[in-house]
Amino acid sequence: MKPSIPKGTRDFLPAEVRRRDYIFEIIRKHFRRFGYQPIETPVMENLTTLTGKYGEEGDKLLFKVLNNGDFLGKANSEDLAAKDSNKVLSSISKRGLRYDLTVPFARYVVMHQNELAFPFKRYAIMPVWRADRPQKGRYQEFYQCDADVVGADSLLYEAELTQLLDAVFHELGLKAVIRLNNRKILAGLADIAGMADNMMDMTITIDKLDKIGWDKVAEELATRGADAGAIQVIKQFLDAKDLATVAPLLAESSVGRQGIAELQEVFDLVASQPIHNRIEFDVTLARGLNYYTGCIYEVAVDTTAPGQEKIKMGSIAGGGRYADLTSIFGMRDMPGVGISFGAERIYDVLEELNAFPADAAEDLQYLLLCLDDEALAHGFGLVSRLRARGVHADLYPKTTKLQKMMKYADQRGVPKVLIIGSEEVKTGNYSLKTMATGEQEKVQEKDL
Repeated sequence: MKPSIPKGTRDFLPAEVRRRDYIFEIIRKHFRRFGYQPIETPVMENLTTLTGKYGEEGDKLLFKVLNNGDFLGKANSEDLAAKDSNKVLSSISKRGLRYDLTVPFARYVVMHQNELAFPFKRYAIMPVWRADRPQKGRYQEFYQCDADVVGADSLLYEAELTQLLDAVFHELGLKAVIRLNNRKILAGLADIAGMADNMMDMTITIDKLDKIGWDKVAEELATRGADAGAIQVIKQFLDAKDLATVAPLLAESSVGRQGIAELQEVFDLVASQPIHNRIEFDVTLARGLNYYTGCIYEVAVDTTAPGQEKIKMGSIAGGGRYADLTSIFGMRDMPGVGISFGAERIYDVLEELNAFPADAAEDLQYLLLCLDDEALAHGFGLVSRLRARGVHADLYPKTTKLQKMMKYADQRGVPKVLIIGSEEVKTGNYSLKTMATGEQEKVQEKDL
């Protein structure tokens, strides 16, 4: 059998895993620095938890898990005979792989509400699964790195999460554009365009603007119930470039005015402190997920920054506020806001820019190479002592030609090798070679 893996998934070589860990460690460090606490949830959730939370298109991308045992034995024979996939599915699958980390978090909050202190700030770095068409920067299995706070409606958290996004990308050495909008502004647009009853259809369509262009968006809006007047109003709105231009357009919408005021407060808070990346208002930003109700975020690579002009990548982070996500699980009045870093896309961008630190792929500090059996026994004791002191060290497991051992060291990407022969065993002065330069020096154990 020829070995293979499912489409949209990947294997990672050791150097790739270490570079991914480099990204995760920076994100985790800033999550903790901002006061977020780690939680974990299961890979699988009940389908009743997942369905209906991500919109019509999101539900289509859920991976379903077949029931254990004879799953067809309990299926409705009439549905099977009719080949009605949707009806059959409900009887043969009760679980699904998590689509994101936010809906499972809402379920978690409701189940553990008596054990948590609110506002509750959590982070999670875990894989999710979506049956999307694989392409560059888009996979069916990928990691999300989420930070959320629930139990508070303060706009200070919107400003804080903007700072968190800024801090992470600054340390990663990646110039980013952090774009913000507010779903209340979009609700105001739906009001004035006469599409208040079809707001989700409108926002899902607007969210595709950067992918399919205005002409296709206009066509889709028409199929979703927008007349020519509504399409013209939406076009005028999407052409606006700043809050000052949008505000007069929403003068007749109370919810629209509220969205303008909220977003202006967030911008004012962010502007009061130092920032490293561009923060912009983007009236076209919609984010298609059903549960967003307030401020929404999307982060992209800043292609105006030197060296980043040729990067072609979709969003590398996003998020937003949800007013009452936990109510779907029976717990009301629990507002929240959160962000998610797209680790896979961040990795691809850093790799394309050759922006990983030189030591990000290293795991060992020293590899010990022994020239005879006495040196090998001595080397085992030495590597044990080094490890006990917290040094990352390994020992080549047998004596062989030095050239062969050096080739292995080069393949492992080890920065330094320690060569041990009979003379080194007697004196305790070891030959330390730096692989990158070929420079060699004598050192003692204490120097390591």
